[in-house]
Amino acid sequence: MPEPNSPAPDTSTRRGLILINTGPGKGKTTAALGTAFRAAGNGMRVLVLQFLKGSWHYGELDSAEALTREPGFTYVMRQMGRGFVKIGGAEADPEDLALVETAWTEAAEAIASGDWDLIVLDEINYAIGYKMLDPEKVADALRRKPQMVHVILTGRNAHPTLVELADTVTEMREVKHAYQKGILAQRGIEF
Repeated sequence: MPEPNSPAPDTSTRRGLILINTGPGKGKTTAALGTAFRAAGNGMRVLVLQFLKGSWHYGELDSAEALTREPGFTYVMRQMGRGFVKIGGAEADPEDLALVETAWTEAAEAIASGDWDLIVLDEINYAIGYKMLDPEKVADALRRKPQMVHVILTGRNAHPTLVELADTVTEMREVKHAYQKGILAQRGIEF
């Protein structure tokens, strides 16, 4: 936080950032949604596209809907997938591939449009890691984004090309997890 009498920040260094939340630990989406919540509170137009989530109801959907009812808030959240996808050597389901392609088309158009101040591409790193989406297409769109558009990419195993391109990369690492004690996912904490 700047001191009360400090000079104004140099606006020539203001620009939209590319941020990545990755790693094996918990909290990648949660951190991105926290940033999105902060951005909306500052009057920014926020779009959250969830690449693989879709079959379960997550608490963040209700929060996003509540935000959109408040005057002055532009916070849109869309689940673009079906939920869990086949991985581990099995061929990806053609329906999941089509849904990822649709999600990417919407994401690329949103990034290029300049209509949004912050775009969260939730779980896009998984779609790339599962070979459902070409990382170079994503990198190209990020290189050409309007100057003041911020983009957050989430999911484990962020592609090296995107890590290199990003301004900020945060890796969540698991130190300890309740699952290891047999404690199931808790409403309001994990979903």
